Amino acid sequence: MARASIPITEYFSQESPLATEYRRLLQNLRRMESPGELKSILVTSSVTGEGKSTISSLLAITAARKGRRTVLIDCDIRRPAIHRLFQLERYNGLVEVIGEGMGYKDVVKKTSLENLDVITAGKLIPQPSELFNTSSIDTLIRELKFYYDFLIIDSPPVIPVSDPMVLAQCVDGVILIVKAGETAREVALRSVEIMKNNQANILGVVLNNAKNRLPYYYDYSHYHYDYGPRGFADGRHGTGGRSAGSGPTGQSNPPEPAASSPGKKRTT
Repeated sequence: MARASIPITEYFSQESPLATEYRRLLQNLRRMESPGELKSILVTSSVTGEGKSTISSLLAITAARKGRRTVLIDCDIRRPAIHRLFQLERYNGLVEVIGEGMGYKDVVKKTSLENLDVITAGKLIPQPSELFNTSSIDTLIRELKFYYDFLIIDSPPVIPVSDPMVLAQCVDGVILIVKAGETAREVALRSVEIMKNNQANILGVVLNNAKNRLPYYYDYSHYHYDYGPRGFADGRHGTGGRSAGSGPTGQSNPPEPAASSPGKKRTT
């Protein structure tokens, strides 16, 4: 019998090495900002399957746990994943706001975290590329920045579609996800070139899948970095017998941002 899925917020342990890496990633972003800047971050990848949606979600959870009023927006209309990760209804989301004139307050969805809201992708539409134009998405992002401290946008990948180029014009910065061992160097460089040609402010790169591809000394277990309270890591205090940070049965652990390369802050 298949086990029921649980929201990503329920198995992303704050005491795991994975959570530590996301706090470091968030701190790297905060070091790059000055007052009023980097409130909206676009997370994208070169192609599908590199982990951008999960990384967007975990970064949003991390920001919310640090007390930042955060909204996560699923802009990948063709292949939305955020609603599944958080176990939310897909409909009444971004498509309804931009395409049908609904207010964002009518579609925003609450999560189990006090400081984290989600705007899902919305209903299926035949021509997703026609949904986005600079003025409509820019208006929404400006409105959300008034009410939230931090906006994280899960974008479609760069190579297959043009949506990220439109979205990049409306945000303060872009993070590119690269999957170690799978993303070809030429493909990643082409994505950077496309984004730069559209004046995107590329903040840096997050390397995913590093545990399975980089040398052994990149693995936390090599340095004994499991530093949770005694009794918790062995499942005796409510972790269900799984080590801190592991995913639910039948689901792999969330992507690890094992390395990031912050770019230069855009100046105006």
